[in-house]
Amino acid sequence: MRYLASVSYDGSKFYGFQRLKNKKSVQGELEKVLTTINKTMVLVKGAGRTDRGVHALDQKIHFDLNIKIDIPHLLLAINSRLDSAVRVNYIEEVSSDFHARFDCIQKKYQYIINMGEYDLFIDDYVYNYNKKLNIKNMKKASKYLLGAHSFKVFTSGERENYNSIISKVDFKRRGSMLYITFTGVSFYRYMVRNLVGALLLAGEGRMPTTGIEEMLSNSRNIYNYMTVPANGLYLMEVKY
Repeated sequence: MRYLASVSYDGSKFYGFQRLKNKKSVQGELEKVLTTINKTMVLVKGAGRTDRGVHALDQKIHFDLNIKIDIPHLLLAINSRLDSAVRVNYIEEVSSDFHARFDCIQKKYQYIINMGEYDLFIDDYVYNYNKKLNIKNMKKASKYLLGAHSFKVFTSGERENYNSIISKVDFKRRGSMLYITFTGVSFYRYMVRNLVGALLLAGEGRMPTTGIEEMLSNSRNIYNYMTVPANGLYLMEVKY
């Protein structure tokens, strides 16, 4: 039987989602627990790989079990054995051809920036930027991200296809915290962190609000944006 599950985790406690030899990973912890329950090897497939330090509220995974167990007992069996920094939120049965990665139609990521004073107690969970930003200019710059584009200039590493669609970029401020949420089809390696780095340039006044359009057009990092730290990034939702 194949199952789909929603998983939350504290990325500061892992070396990323992907299984790594001799290093603690979310995928590795899940596979260890599921293999114990199933009594034979279980492989977990995720909707995507989050890097070391990146958090998730709704990462999606699928896995196959060859034992018969009802979902409430399966959920309890998993969570009672899992590392305290990872939690399975819910489980449902799916068809045998379902794939957590390839069947995904939308993802939502959020990045949190502290514009106020440095706070060591939240350093693993937000970007302690500690400077004021012109959010109005950041919003203007973000408009150029909407729609279908090649995001090569904002993607780290080589791949065959850099095309994706971003349907929404949302900004919310709560006190000194700025929450930037990206909704789209696909997000590639470091893409969200690079997009935030570019938006920060607009917020600092070091890049015109049309700068993102220029970089998308010529696929060059002409304004020298920086990749922001992983600790402020959250995978918020995966839809099918």
